[in-house]
Amino acid sequence: EVQLVESGGGLVQPGGSLRLSCAAYGFPFSMITWNWFRQPPGKELEWVSEISRRGLETYYVDSVKGRFSISRDDAKNTLYLQMNSLKTEDTAVYYCSPYRTGEMRGQGTQVIVSS
Repeated sequence: EVQLVESGGGLVQPGGSLRLSCAAYGFPFSMITWNWFRQPPGKELEWVSEISRRGLETYYVDSVKGRFSISRDDAKNTLYLQMNSLKTEDTAVYYCSPYRTGEMRGQGTQVIVSS
């Protein structure tokens, strides 16, 4: 059975940092290109970042470039998203997915950026 478990969210002040994790179970993790998505309150799901196999290539939505960094640990079957210089508009539930369409997500982890 496949499962995705996101964690690491929380309440942070603007300018702060968080590191999100996504533990993947039952997937051929190292063979997959992984994605992070987010869904702000009352808005649609938005793709945030992608990392290729072996981490050779990474991609980001323009709004997070220079602030967020995606990484992976294939030995731990875990995906990460380091988020720095957080802004209030980064407030959302964050999900990981093996699909660029956002299908097959975990329960998500809530990030609230507020003073």
